[in-house]
Amino acid sequence: MLELANITTGIDLPGYRIVRNLGIAQGIMVRSRSIFGNIGASFQQLLGGNITLYSELCERTRLDAKNEMISKAMQMGANAIVGFRYDANEITDGVTEVLAYGTAVFVEKN
Repeated sequence: MLELANITTGIDLPGYRIVRNLGIAQGIMVRSRSIFGNIGASFQQLLGGNITLYSELCERTRLDAKNEMISKAMQMGANAIVGFRYDANEITDGVTEVLAYGTAVFVEKN
């Protein structure tokens, strides 16, 4: 996984000052459920509770979108991201888009 000095949902970083605002960084992933995943998840639905196959797919997709956002922010010269958020939309039945976005910034310690 890629890393920056800091990623936060807040608009500032305690102990740091934003030196440069570099703009919006975003990472997008579009994923579909496989037929095998759907069959396995259907069996899990019969038992009730957490459907781990879908949970793992969602978590993996969010991480991939976040890593793409981080990579783009680093290419912009950022060492932090503020205002980090996720958004997800169903494009069509079984196909979902996950967007990770935030403001790429360069920070220095106070």
